[in-house]
Amino acid sequence: MKIFTVLYDKALIWSRHRRAPSILAGISFLESVIFPIPVDVMLAPMAISQPSKAYYFALITSIFSVLGGIAGYILGFLAFEPIVLPALEYFGHVGTFETAQQWFNDWGFWVIFLAGFSPIPYKVFTVTAGVMSIAFLPFVIASIIGRSLRFFLVAWLMRWGGPIMERHLRQHLDTIGWVIVALAVIVYLIIR
Repeated sequence: MKIFTVLYDKALIWSRHRRAPSILAGISFLESVIFPIPVDVMLAPMAISQPSKAYYFALITSIFSVLGGIAGYILGFLAFEPIVLPALEYFGHVGTFETAQQWFNDWGFWVIFLAGFSPIPYKVFTVTAGVMSIAFLPFVIASIIGRSLRFFLVAWLMRWGGPIMERHLRQHLDTIGWVIVALAVIVYLIIR
């Protein structure tokens, strides 16, 4: 099934739209709070289609992702009881939230850095940081470092690889996509 190739082709078309940077900013913000799809699916095609602007796109993504993380923190800090807890219960993610709390207790600052850099759902940790009243300035610093490293790495890879990377990526995209889905399911089952 070629679902990821079809989605990638659509993302390439969207990445050339004149409002693509604004859409990228919006998706970056929302992905850090509630949106389930990683912003990399928009950043990578934009960086491939316009390599001279790859770092500019990474900067937009980093800034708005951190701003979204701050919004997630505020949401957790101010609205845990009326909004966050009912949503966690509704979607059956109370266990995931409790795991995130334990990780904060064990690793503190480093868990935000790790969540910001890795495919671990950053949004879970932004909201949890607010609920737990984690020190705000270290939270922001870890978010800036983790998110910027991740997005500038994606931009660099796409710019460095250019058309060759795009051909190889497109050729193996469905395999990569299904492997990522499988890994996400495994991580979810382990955390749960």
